Amino acid sequence: MRKRNIKILVPVVVLSAAGLGAAVSAAGLGSATPSASPESAHVVHPGESIQKAVDAARSGDTVVVLPGTYRESVLVTTPGLTLRGSGSRTVIRPAEAGTRASDACARAGNGICVLGSKDRTVEGVSIDGLTVSGFKKNGVWASWTDRLTVRGVTSEHNGVWGIAQERSTRGVFARNTARANGDAGIFVANTVDEEGGATDTRGTELRHNTLADNRIGFTARRVRNLTVRDNTATGNCTGVFVVGDEGKPQAGAMTIESNRITGNNKSCPATERLSALQGSGIVLTGAADTRVRSNTIRDNTGETPMSGGIVLFKSFVGTKNTGHTISGNVVLDNKPADLANGDTAGKNNTFIDNVCAKSTPAGMC
Repeated sequence: MRKRNIKILVPVVVLSAAGLGAAVSAAGLGSATPSASPESAHVVHPGESIQKAVDAARSGDTVVVLPGTYRESVLVTTPGLTLRGSGSRTVIRPAEAGTRASDACARAGNGICVLGSKDRTVEGVSIDGLTVSGFKKNGVWASWTDRLTVRGVTSEHNGVWGIAQERSTRGVFARNTARANGDAGIFVANTVDEEGGATDTRGTELRHNTLADNRIGFTARRVRNLTVRDNTATGNCTGVFVVGDEGKPQAGAMTIESNRITGNNKSCPATERLSALQGSGIVLTGAADTRVRSNTIRDNTGETPMSGGIVLFKSFVGTKNTGHTISGNVVLDNKPADLANGDTAGKNNTFIDNVCAKSTPAGMC
């Protein structure tokens, strides 16, 4: 019998780069490496410079930083840039001792900086999935920005603030971890180097962040119009601190809701600007028109002037709290009190429908 040649036709599928990435991800093989479209990606390998890639990028590009430890500071001034890492496996630490600081970010002792100016706001920058650790000043620092997004960043063991912005609007800080920083885990301010009225942040949001073992979990200083929701603050000296003063407009007009603020019993000594802190859940001082609602605030205990669950305290320059609504919170096992109004000269501050056991003055529970 004659043998017949049988041809088996195998279909050939040609994938684009984007299609290949999708196929690899679908197979469960590509989830460990951050991705971006090949036309706009600048990939940084261990031993290479993140700053060099950032300097080469244009608006809309993504700088992908592969897993590894990078000893440098990173300055971003390009709008629309995305800086993306692999979470805990992409670590940015200070440059080796003796390395010459090459830019303003490094000279100031910061890890990642996003810097604009009064005449040129930097818009639409995203920082995603990085660990920033051990810097003398701040882990992530931003000034004169609009629509900055910081997501999935761990900022730890930095000398002052973990993640901070000033003179900025419409920022989003989501699913970050800020721990063991010298001052606030996350800090939002009008400005850090002069006095003035509160900045309208135009809807800055903090959501689903974990703030632990800092001096203060979150500080809002002389700002208005922001939302703080679904965050966890524990092991700090104070969970949330809203600071106002005599400037106009007054700080406040914000919403603090659905946060879990527990066991903030670390002891912090007094500073030049602030008395000693310990055992404070939420503190409002010299602010106005803030809604504090649906939070769980438990087991915050201390013996300082601002200790307690939810505390209203007149500012150190005498500005009174006005127009706050404290409602629907579970505030239990805080000492010396669950609710404490140390600013009884303030006007139109309302405490309603809170679950609590002790208040100062009595009658608010």
